[in-house]
Amino acid sequence: MSHSSAGNGDGTRAVRAGLPEPVKNQPHLPGPAFAAHYHLPGDVDGPYTYGRDQNPTWSLLERAIGELEAPGQDGVETLAFASGMAAISSVIFSQLRAGDTVVLPSDGYQVLPMVRQQLETYGIQVRTAPTGGDAQLDVLDGAKLLWIESPSNPGLDVCNIRRLVEAAHACGAVVAVDNTLATPLGQRPLELGADFAVASGTKQLTGHGDVLLGYVVGRDTEAMAAVRRWRKIVGAIPGPMEAWLAHRSIATLQLRVDRQCATALTVAEALRERPEVTGLRYPGLSDDPSHKVASQQMRRYGCVVSFTLPTRTRADRFLDALRLVDDATSFGGVRSTAERRGRWGGDAVPEGFIRFSVGAEDPEDLVADVLRALDESAE
Repeated sequence: MSHSSAGNGDGTRAVRAGLPEPVKNQPHLPGPAFAAHYHLPGDVDGPYTYGRDQNPTWSLLERAIGELEAPGQDGVETLAFASGMAAISSVIFSQLRAGDTVVLPSDGYQVLPMVRQQLETYGIQVRTAPTGGDAQLDVLDGAKLLWIESPSNPGLDVCNIRRLVEAAHACGAVVAVDNTLATPLGQRPLELGADFAVASGTKQLTGHGDVLLGYVVGRDTEAMAAVRRWRKIVGAIPGPMEAWLAHRSIATLQLRVDRQCATALTVAEALRERPEVTGLRYPGLSDDPSHKVASQQMRRYGCVVSFTLPTRTRADRFLDALRLVDDATSFGGVRSTAERRGRWGGDAVPEGFIRFSVGAEDPEDLVADVLRALDESAE
């Protein structure tokens, strides 16, 4: 057992994930390897031949992510990508061909409708159903791939992953789970039976809002070979600096996630008391519609809270009044952000819908800022 994988706690695992064996006088985490090509005399062999295929900085990051997503599981492979969408696309387009059917969530990430349009131009049938209530079960027949996003973004619905996986496998479909919002500290899709865990590492995994990254983790050798081939064909590779920053950031993942999830619950509880707030969703709330199923498969409930204010104008005034929360898209960073999600036009949400990403600020300061902004925006 390598020293990097010793210990079973999330914090222990996070701070040591993917580290190489220690070498005297060498850094614990080697710096980024900036290499487009490698010294390669004679026959082609060894792990590093050309920069589009592999990089030692990626290798350490991929090992770290694999140790978090699938600790103790043999035969699991991890591949890093330039962005979350690069990772998502690699699975969808490498596993499907003309005539296949794929099931996507109708309430998932707003780029999925663009993916649907592209798939349909390739002769692939796309069916959709909401995440909540395990509604995707009703459209599984004949599908080759089931794509799950739980919790969904931005509505925060949760489905029973084990149940959907069993039904999909019985139909001959493979299952990919977008684990972006939960992170591997919130849930581990492979342990729930999924074939792929996919995520945008841009969000809470790296957590500082300064890295674009994606990853795919899978256990089927042939399927992962197809994903790797897709990465090579489209060149959707992470830069070595981004990979190194991501690996460095993972060391604080457990500290960040625990703080952010705890504060998210505190913020949600405060919002629950406000009469102007409707449609409040956070899986960690005991009365949330998704809490029961979430508590059966999630160990942490994420850092995102969603809710609706009465009008677009009220939502804009609320966002303008916040002092500790930046008006920005994305989520998962150490600095809290929020946005009126409808401004993008890609989500079926009310005009006053707010997606709020809870950062690492002191909870009492953040709650006070939110409550003050609600009061001021009502005037």
